[in-house]
Amino acid sequence: MQKTILTPDICVIGAGSAGLTVAAAAAAFGVEVVLIEKDKMGGDCLNYGCVPSKALIAAGKAAQAHRNSAKYGVKANEPSIDFAAANAHVRNVIAAIEPHDSVERFEGLGVNVIQSAARFVDAETVQAGHYLIKARRFVVATGSSAFVPPIAGLNEVRYLTNETLFDQTNRPDHLLIIGGGPIGMEMAQAHQRLGSKVTVIEASKALSNSDPEFAAIVIERLRAEGVEIREGANVEKVEKSESGVRLTLKQANGTIDYVDGTHLLVAAGRSANITNLGLDEAGIKTHSKGIEVDKGLRTSNKKVYAIGDVIGGLQFTHLAGAHASLLVRTLLFRMPVNHHKLVIPFVTYTEPELAHIGMTEQEARQVYGDGLKVLTADFSGNDRALAEGKTVGKVKLIVGKGGRLVGADIVGPQAGELLAPLALMISKKMHVKALLDLMLPYPTLTEVLKRAALSYYAGAAENPWVRRLLAFLRKFG
Repeated sequence: MQKTILTPDICVIGAGSAGLTVAAAAAAFGVEVVLIEKDKMGGDCLNYGCVPSKALIAAGKAAQAHRNSAKYGVKANEPSIDFAAANAHVRNVIAAIEPHDSVERFEGLGVNVIQSAARFVDAETVQAGHYLIKARRFVVATGSSAFVPPIAGLNEVRYLTNETLFDQTNRPDHLLIIGGGPIGMEMAQAHQRLGSKVTVIEASKALSNSDPEFAAIVIERLRAEGVEIREGANVEKVEKSESGVRLTLKQANGTIDYVDGTHLLVAAGRSANITNLGLDEAGIKTHSKGIEVDKGLRTSNKKVYAIGDVIGGLQFTHLAGAHASLLVRTLLFRMPVNHHKLVIPFVTYTEPELAHIGMTEQEARQVYGDGLKVLTADFSGNDRALAEGKTVGKVKLIVGKGGRLVGADIVGPQAGELLAPLALMISKKMHVKALLDLMLPYPTLTEVLKRAALSYYAGAAENPWVRRLLAFLRKFG
């Protein structure tokens, strides 16, 4: 078949959050864009990740709220779980968002959408179906997929990843999860709350990328709800069993153990989607985690840029969107950008939530030494948290030289939402004093941030004005 040659200004490969953002912005400015997607529009986030997982988490929260209602004077029995209906809720949420990411919408914006696999055939040409695209600039935004570790026997059993987990309409009786990171822990709690027995196997420490003290609070909560978490256990072998699947575990002390379950979820991290793209033919260098880019997100092929999960590093939808926004400035307005300067927030959507932005305490100590101040406040001292019975949690503000906020951790109710003002402060290099100047409505959870900030002046307690302010906030703050 004869190939049709297209010569757009921009060719975007991948219709996840990063690719869609670039395509929509470029089209809005009248730039000719070709968008190539071999699978579903919306990418991993809409179809297999952020959206379905948060929808399932919401179903689990509803069940747990029912269980815990007695303390509020609302007596209830163990909830009756309709797992198929919970799955229908997940599908309905995806369906509600799908039109925003659809082929029809983007074609309506003026984007030429090609539904096919894409591959570079040389440094200046991409083939997709019967098209040859010779764009002035290319953007690789192919995202990532679940990493499947090389465990003996794993490929001989039926296992789930995030791409197949949300197809389950029957509740797993006993869900085994390999991986104690954010995805594994979120899905462990959600399924436990929806009536499954859940066992998490983690080779090192669960939630190891989070503040250890704060992660321990989440782990304790999951265990209290019935999730079994086995840390320091390597999965040596996977095999079929009478119940479904058996894992052979090697503990840190060398002992061998076994665990049987009905279903197995592999949540052992993500790997960049770089295979079958013809990167070598295009002269695009890669590293162990993905495509190599400079600070401006340009690859070793000067006509090609890469954004989102495919470049490795932290892999979040909001980071992919931020990459796309930076790239739009470069491609459309020739503005210099540096993606290394992005301050990246992230949240684990367990209950309690676990949120972080900026430097960790350990990182900050290496930079500021004795000049570092770590300010904390507990949710148990917050009136709104007391009223709602959600007092487990803590805020940590990491304050560097001159009182500037450089990092923050939150574990507790709505931690992801509470992170927003701190993200603004860090991005704008604001002094922690800005929180004290802020009037907040009472009673709100946000006041816990102000209470933590107040301790910045703890050394000035001999000042009468500070003593009066502390007394006032203890009474009314």
